[in-house]
Amino acid sequence: MAISKSRGKSENPRKKAVRSLTCGQVMVKAHVLPKDASVADALERITKHDWDHVFIVNSEGVPIGRIHAVDILKIIARKTVNRDIAWMHAMFARELITQASITMKQNTPLLKAAALMLSQDINQLAVVDSEGVITGVVSHSTVARHLPRFIL
Repeated sequence: MAISKSRGKSENPRKKAVRSLTCGQVMVKAHVLPKDASVADALERITKHDWDHVFIVNSEGVPIGRIHAVDILKIIARKTVNRDIAWMHAMFARELITQASITMKQNTPLLKAAALMLSQDINQLAVVDSEGVITGVVSHSTVARHLPRFIL
């Protein structure tokens, strides 16, 4: 019994620390484009910076959706799309949004964000401030970078 009690006491600070780690503390810079950006703008940013996704935000900076690089590749690959460059400048990138952004507040525990990403089968969550403006991103790699120090 004495061993488990002392063991429990040594784990308590770690448990408390991992539960208090928030999205705002570990988030990385978000990749964003305004809602009036074209597909060409999105493609240029994604390829220039080697991003795999970009969040589309409204005029206040609130995320309205996310576009994955694969979504752009799929539309280009379709035989029904004219493959010249003109259509990419004429089409808004926001038209490629297939799912609204799932967001977390800055003070949301990282463990909760990780559980949500796993349950919803998503790779990134937008982190927003109290007014809903995107301030960063939490991803699987963010979780993998920060949680192992509490486990090992």
